Parts: sequence; C-alpha cells; structure tokens
Amino acid sequence: MTAYQSIIPIANQILQKHELCNNCLGRLFSKRLHLSSNKQLGKKLKKNSIYVKKCYICKNLFDNLDHFLKLMLDSSSTYSFSTFSVGAVLKPSIADRDDYIRSKYQFKGIDSVKTDLTKELGKSFHRKTKKNLDFLDPDLTFTLNIKDESCHLRSKSLIISGRYTKTIRDMPQKQKSCVNCSGKGCRICQFHGISEFDSVEGFISQFLFKKLGGTTAKFTWVGGEDKSSLVLGAGRPFFAKLKNPIKRDLKLTSVKSDSIKITNLKIIPESPRKSLKFNSSLKIKISSESEFDSKHLRKLQDLTTFPTIVYEKSGKRSEKNIFFIKYAKSSKNNITLFIKAEGGLPIKRFVASDEVSPGVSQVLNMPCKCEHFDFLEIEVQ
Repeated sequence: MTAYQSIIPIANQILQKHELCNNCLGRLFSKRLHLSSNKQLGKKLKKNSIYVKKCYICKNLFDNLDHFLKLMLDSSSTYSFSTFSVGAVLKPSIADRDDYIRSKYQFKGIDSVKTDLTKELGKSFHRKTKKNLDFLDPDLTFTLNIKDESCHLRSKSLIISGRYTKTIRDMPQKQKSCVNCSGKGCRICQFHGISEFDSVEGFISQFLFKKLGGTTAKFTWVGGEDKSSLVLGAGRPFFAKLKNPIKRDLKLTSVKSDSIKITNLKIIPESPRKSLKFNSSLKIKISSESEFDSKHLRKLQDLTTFPTIVYEKSGKRSEKNIFFIKYAKSSKNNITLFIKAEGGLPIKRFVASDEVSPGVSQVLNMPCKCEHFDFLEIEVQ
C-alpha cells in the first residue's frame, strides 16, 4: 500500500462528518506525503465527493485570497522594499475548529490553517511583485486581520549616520517632544513625536521625513552642545533610527540650510552597540569679575598633567583627560581657552570648577564664568 492509499480511509472518514475545502483537507496530509500544494492534494482526495457547503474549518476563507492579496498590493504600492513577510489575525472560532479536527484525528506536526493562509498569500504576493519572503528580517511585514478585512503594514526601521555643523547660536541640538503625546507620535504631530522643527534634530528629522517618509526619528548623538554653541570643522557625528520608512534608498549624501549642514549621510546596518569614544577640540570664552594675571594663566597648563575628575549628583565619578591647552588674553577680564579634551567633559562646570576637579576656577584661584563654547573638531576614536 502506498502512502497516498493509506490516507484515503482517514480522509473519507473526516469527509463523512465534516465538509472541508481542498486547502484544509490537503493540509492535513500534505506533509506526510511531502507535497507542496495542499489544494491539489485536497482536490484529488475529494474527486468522488460533491462539495456544496462551506468548509467546516475556514468557512471558505481560501476562496477569498484575491481580496486579501489586493489589500497587500494596495497598501504597499508606495513602498520600496526587497523582502516581506505575512502574518494574520483569524477569528478565534476558525482556530478552534482547526484545533478540534487536528486533535480528534490525531494530526501532529502539520501546519495550522493560519500558517497555510499566510503561506498561500506569500506565494501569491511573490508571484505578483517578484519580492522575496523573509521571515527573519523583512523590509515589510503585513498583518492581515481576517475579522475586519484590514491590512496593517509595518516597515523595518532604517539606521542613518551622518555629521552636522551648526554656524549660528541660539539653536538647540535636541527638539522638544510633542506636548500632546510626549514624543510617542499622534495625529497632532503627524505621528512624528515632534511638532516643531527649530533645532538640529528638527532639521535632520524634517529632511529624513521628506526624503524617506517614516513616522518618528530617534537620535543617538556623539556628545552634545549648548544652545549657544557652534559646531564647526567636520561636524558632530549622529545616528538616527527612522521608523516605518517608505523609501529605503538615500541618494543624497549632504544637505544644508543657512545655518546647518549635514554631511556623510548614509544608511548603515545597525547603530553602534556601545557609546563611541571621541575627543573634542574646543574654543571657550571665559570671563571673570577679577582681572586675569598672565603669570597665573600659565598654571592652566597643569590641567594636562592629570585627569580631570567629574563628580555627578548620583555619586558616580568619571575621569576626563585634557590633551592640549592654549589661552589668549583678550582683555583684563576675558580670556579665550583652546583645549582638546576627552569627550563628555562638561565645559561650563569645568570652567566654574563645579564638582569638577581640577577646573579653571580652581587652578586660577578665582571665580570664572563660561560665556559660551564652540566645537572646532570632533574626532571619533
């Protein structure tokens, strides 16, 4: 007796009590026979049966696949993608009836009706679009809700890296979150999480939304600066995670406005897993109500001798090295300090010696104030 002949009595036994469509009947036996088409096997098993009622398990759901395929095609028509996957939400009653048949007739290791449905839709979508199925890391993920006949589409996030320079003061690095949703994304902010674009983050986000689509952009900065700081040289590196992009190809490598320039733009596989170490070259404007003494200013060279200790309110402490220091006296109450320091040194606290030791005020033994500071270069190690 062949394997096919051995399943005929079981199939007939099931069909005597339950009407099944070709897909659901074939699915029960296709793995045992190592066949890929459930529909063809079911049709062969039912060759002597007259099928007039609805399928006991799926209620003829597989006769409606073209409708769901059209939902997938329509919802993805504006997206750029190479790979996809398909998921589905079924009515609980369908899954319950499927479980009942598999349990009653002791079918083990076979696909569920949900798996079969998504497989068939995946095959049909592949034939139409020539895009490839990818269950591990697809560009697009379709979730079909069979209950309300809707299609939800999610696009894999993109990671973009780049650098920016800022040539005006009074522009913050980070953008305030939408007050209505606290950055989560809502209709008021068009699901961007931010409602204004008056910062470095806002400028970059607006550019990404325009070129690639997407909902929210979450940034990882390599260091930070004050609102009044300039960022010069090659610029500050950043990474942005763009959620639900429509396009997946960034052709432009740079963009600029009157005050901000973004360069080295590219899409990368993933964000750095650890914080990047970097060094910053800075120009710091310092003032004091007392006069600066040229003899005392020479003591600033001592800051390169030992690490500077930064104390945090949490009780943590960290060491930051200063590799180079140079000063210029512009008036009796003002100096300009040029330093190269390890990234993460809090400049205003460093000048005021506020929980930073040694700091400028501590070394000069006089209260000093940082008027503003600019980044001349940022070097990632």
